Amino acid sequence: MNTRRQFLQRSASVSLSPWIPAILPHSLQAAESKKDDRILVVVQLDGGNDGLNTVIPYADENYAKYRRELGVPKKDVLKLTDGVGLHPAMKPAAELFQDGRLAIVQGVGYPNPNRSHFRSMAIWQHARLLAREHDRIGWLGRAADTVHSTDARGFPAGGGAPDSIYVGEDGTPVALRGRRANAVSILREDDLTLANPIAAQHFGSDADDLSAYVTRTLTRSFDVARQFQDAETMAKRESLQYPNSKLAGKLRLAARMIKLNVGTRVYYVSQSGYDTHAYQSNTHRQLLREFSEALQVFLNDLRDSQLEERVVVLAFSEFGRRVQENGSAGTDHGAAGPVFIAGSAVRGGLVGEHPSLTDLVAGDLKMSIDFRQIYATLLDEWLSIPSMNVLDDSFDRLQLIKS
Repeated sequence: MNTRRQFLQRSASVSLSPWIPAILPHSLQAAESKKDDRILVVVQLDGGNDGLNTVIPYADENYAKYRRELGVPKKDVLKLTDGVGLHPAMKPAAELFQDGRLAIVQGVGYPNPNRSHFRSMAIWQHARLLAREHDRIGWLGRAADTVHSTDARGFPAGGGAPDSIYVGEDGTPVALRGRRANAVSILREDDLTLANPIAAQHFGSDADDLSAYVTRTLTRSFDVARQFQDAETMAKRESLQYPNSKLAGKLRLAARMIKLNVGTRVYYVSQSGYDTHAYQSNTHRQLLREFSEALQVFLNDLRDSQLEERVVVLAFSEFGRRVQENGSAGTDHGAAGPVFIAGSAVRGGLVGEHPSLTDLVAGDLKMSIDFRQIYATLLDEWLSIPSMNVLDDSFDRLQLIKS
């Protein structure tokens, strides 16, 4: 029993190369019954995105006053309404907005904001405000825990398909970790092929429960692994060329797994570099371009595969930046910022009002929407998981998901 428990605990956070298929155990046949399951893809904009230069209140004269060096000229802003527009590097995102496939939630934050990267990210990932409640069990992990089931021997029912997959070089984010949830991470496409398919033969039919479990999960993984190794098959599934950026590569890999229907409902990726204290302009432009291009091609790829209606993307950053630019051609840690929700199932448009540039709190934009309202909406209306069981409180839902 201890061996089984240790095995399951390790499988929740281990980096999977070269054994990733062992934790993608749903055969295509098994996954077929979950064809209509809804999927959430989370994009973490790591470092504190400058929301004021992302969703720009170009018609407000105070914007140019506060952003004398970094401000985007009004003529260059990609106008969404008479008062608000996107950074000019975000043309693909503007196109998604015009198509009704992108919602922008404005003024998102949490009460008594903290400007520490570590503390603020911990709050977003735990969905809890108090440090004493940060127990390394995240909001999506708790969500998976509420629906997780095990067989009579204590193994994940249905073969143990991951509840969530993190595509990235870091450890599995706290947001995905649960007490029973199966969260795994991969780094690159090579992780999705079996390094040694013969390994399954090392477990005999008379092995103990743990060996039998491993044998079963390996066997069910072979179909998935072979399809990833079949370049011709993957070429048919991928109709679009992805940009040459790290984020696009991660979303491309997530799209491939979604197409294979491996049974996972949450994918998580991150894009780093948003801590722009100095010489922000070029760095921020490149980051926003990469984000917008990757988001658009990812959604278009899924649309071409008739899968976009099953997928919603949530993109967030731990905080925004100060309203006033600093003396190093950059911006410092702030508070409220925009959150992006994308996909054909989303009610496109602006949600909430852009924060005032005259009614500030210690130089920061005021929060008008608690980020947990977004979580509650996605849990209740998209993943069909009662948000009260995850967030331990009731939050007003937003108009983000189509009926």
